Amino acid sequence: MARLTKGPLGLALGMALSLTALGGAALAASAVETAIAQRQKGFKAMGGAFKTINDNLKTDAPDAKLIAAQATIIKAQAGHIPHWFPKGSGPEAGFKTAAKPEIWAEGAKFAAAAKGLQTESAKLETIAKGGDIDAIKAQVKATGGACGTCHTPFRVKS
Repeated sequence: MARLTKGPLGLALGMALSLTALGGAALAASAVETAIAQRQKGFKAMGGAFKTINDNLKTDAPDAKLIAAQATIIKAQAGHIPHWFPKGSGPEAGFKTAAKPEIWAEGAKFAAAAKGLQTESAKLETIAKGGDIDAIKAQVKATGGACGTCHTPFRVKS
């Protein structure tokens, strides 16, 4: 194979290959940034929905329809969690994230915790649609507990 690093043509080819490699790295970084931004947005939506539910339950007359709508948001976001953590989107990526490396090191445990939240959030949605405030309160507590099974081992405390 001929050596291409001599002369103007070799320099131009070398620069093009370098830029292509850098572009690939930029694309990879962009995909990681997108994954992290997507999960942060999803978790913020979920947290906002939980806050709305909890604040509403503290009122004298909780609005079951509002709670049911927020429960739907929680359930929808919980369903996305397994897809929000592609390999390479943890702390090693060099971007701000509260995700611990244990998410990828203990994948089965993380998947089970995510599945638990999906199950509890589906129950919350169903119960909230029924309108029984006492049952809603109990299921909000159970759903919050399912969140904790992930937060404790897999999220950096902020």
